[in-house]
Amino acid sequence: MDNIKRRHLTSYRKEGYEPVLKFDDKDFKTKEPIQVFSNSFTFSIKLQKNLAKTRAFYNKYYNVIVPLVFTFLSFWSRFYLISLSDIVMWDEAHFGNFASRYLKREFYFDVHPPLGKMIVALAGLLAGYDGSFSFEPATKYPENVNYTVMRLFLASFGAGMVPLAYYTPIFHLFILLLFHSYLDTAYICISRFILLDSLLLFFTYTTVFCLVKFHNQIYKPFSTNWWIWLFMTGISIGCVSSVKWIGLFTTALVGLYTIEDLWNKLGDLDISKVDYLKHWVARIICLIILPILIYVTCFVIHFSILTHTGPGDAQMSSLFQAGLIGNNFLESPLELAYGSRLTLKNMGFGGGLLHSHINQYPGGSEQQQVSCYHHNDINNDWMILKPRKEQMYNNITEVEFVNNGDTIRLLHLNTRRNLHSHEIAAPVTNVHFEVSAYGNETLGDDNDYWVIEVVSDTNTKTNRIRTLTTSIRLRHKVIGCYLRSANRVLPEWGFRQIEVTCDKRNNAKDIYTHWNVERHWNEKLPLGSKVNFKSKFLHNFWHLNVGMYTVNNALIPNPDKEDSISSLPIQWPILEVGLRMSEWADDKVKFFLLGNPIVWWSGTASLVLFFCLLFWYSVRQKRKYIEFSPAEWIHFLYIGKICVIGWLLHYIPFFIMGRVTYLHHYFPALYFSILMAGFIFDHFTVYCNLRAKKIIFGISYASIIIVFWYFKDIAYGINYPSSKLKGRKWLSTWDIVN
Repeated sequence: MDNIKRRHLTSYRKEGYEPVLKFDDKDFKTKEPIQVFSNSFTFSIKLQKNLAKTRAFYNKYYNVIVPLVFTFLSFWSRFYLISLSDIVMWDEAHFGNFASRYLKREFYFDVHPPLGKMIVALAGLLAGYDGSFSFEPATKYPENVNYTVMRLFLASFGAGMVPLAYYTPIFHLFILLLFHSYLDTAYICISRFILLDSLLLFFTYTTVFCLVKFHNQIYKPFSTNWWIWLFMTGISIGCVSSVKWIGLFTTALVGLYTIEDLWNKLGDLDISKVDYLKHWVARIICLIILPILIYVTCFVIHFSILTHTGPGDAQMSSLFQAGLIGNNFLESPLELAYGSRLTLKNMGFGGGLLHSHINQYPGGSEQQQVSCYHHNDINNDWMILKPRKEQMYNNITEVEFVNNGDTIRLLHLNTRRNLHSHEIAAPVTNVHFEVSAYGNETLGDDNDYWVIEVVSDTNTKTNRIRTLTTSIRLRHKVIGCYLRSANRVLPEWGFRQIEVTCDKRNNAKDIYTHWNVERHWNEKLPLGSKVNFKSKFLHNFWHLNVGMYTVNNALIPNPDKEDSISSLPIQWPILEVGLRMSEWADDKVKFFLLGNPIVWWSGTASLVLFFCLLFWYSVRQKRKYIEFSPAEWIHFLYIGKICVIGWLLHYIPFFIMGRVTYLHHYFPALYFSILMAGFIFDHFTVYCNLRAKKIIFGISYASIIIVFWYFKDIAYGINYPSSKLKGRKWLSTWDIVN
């Protein structure tokens, strides 16, 4: 290299992160490579160049990379060890069984709308499940049930909550919101089983997501994006309401937002009357008609799948049941005769079968109880007889049919007592008279007698009483009141069955005083022909929904029994209780439904803090302190209303409901408290410098991650003795240790 003259490094500068070198290369004639710097310095330059490219790529695709990373982590967090327990866990017994009914096409009854359970059935179908397993609680899954695939499918909806949280742009701290949604042990745990909660939460998230997207188009009315997000909001509230009725609270949030929006537009003189009317029409179509259509369509599909007789038949009308494959109602003798054994079905929406049992009323007459029951039972069977003073029906050859206007006696076959009423107040509907069972075949009085009044027949006009098709009323011979059942639930002493009363009002249009013969047995009469009876869809739809409402209202706590897993709404925001989802033996895999304390407590605290801030800023505005621009104040109130009203709508109703409540009922409300926590955090840090933000964010993220890691076993499965969890019992009310 002697022929190489001296070269000087004349400049070294950076453009971005890339070093640019300039040399004085006069008299430079060699073609040999020159090593100017050491290998280590060359590597440093290359590393800086790669880092610069990586950072530029990250900055360019930030909004794609971050949600993708968190979505991947979310799926991992829901899928990890999901098959650890091969036992039917908690409410998997219910919803797995409903999936079996769909796959076997057997009609069932449940208090929830069908969409969520049809998705569970779809999970079973994709898993190759044939519907043969009964999903008995705490039993081991057989080899032919791929419970892992079913759980994975439903866990995907829980994982989908995280990207939805990211793309719900109501404030700046997306990452904090993601950490709350991603690292809450309760959300993770509930998403990992064959349950409806992950579906409910997913559609709750989609509703808020679509509503916020629609709100962002507020200054572009009737644009393509405006229509898309309004339409998607309607679809979402239709879906969330079709999974569980608690989704109606999410619908109410959208409704309140819409009412306020239309009210504000009413005062905007820049909007013409025609455009204002268009706003109303658009919202009626997308936010009322569309969700109703989705809800009704779910029942159309539900009825079209469940075409075979099953355990839920008795909740439906007799005509509906007669149309199910495998039902034998149509084999009953056509016309009712004295001496026939029969069951009577109340024709009111949600009506049950006339029923009695040996238990007595605790008050009133203290005679034998009469009620309506929604399941097939021997205590639903009665015999129709003539009054005692008339000739008893005992002819073994002749048949005497029952006609309109006849006075009859109904004998309860199992207890041999007569349907009876008297001028004693009914136990629940005390403006009506009590109905009881009294006497026997020979002992009784005139209060055992009832007059049959034919209301109508779906096929023909007749004075006789026909099975299934004839609607009748039963008028008490002495008092003149009418036998009635209107879905009022008896207390615990009446086994939560439906009250039967005698109504003094003569209202022929009151469908709850209408009855029909559902089953009919009489050896002297020929069996009926299999006529194809068709019940109307809207009648079936309404009948089933009323039945769902009635049974749901009957799910109230029993003061005489201790429910170790139920909890009160007041306990939820402070995470006072958890819920054991499985057996707690040391040799079993155990799951404890308990939220991440940092997530839950920060959410509750943020709600309280928001009200304090709202009061503080309102007072200062009255004193003419200007701390917000009009746009900033509107945004502050908008976020606050979404979070606070959403939380209140999903939380306060549980104080009003009489039904038994559990920790998972708080999960939709928890989402709005998580939103509020992110909003309050954003509010107090938006003006902090970069270093302060890094410190605050780092502490927040670290706290959530550390607490999650400490409690993760309660969500992923505790396969060791619970005595090792003593350190995790932060509150004495956490029933986490035996």
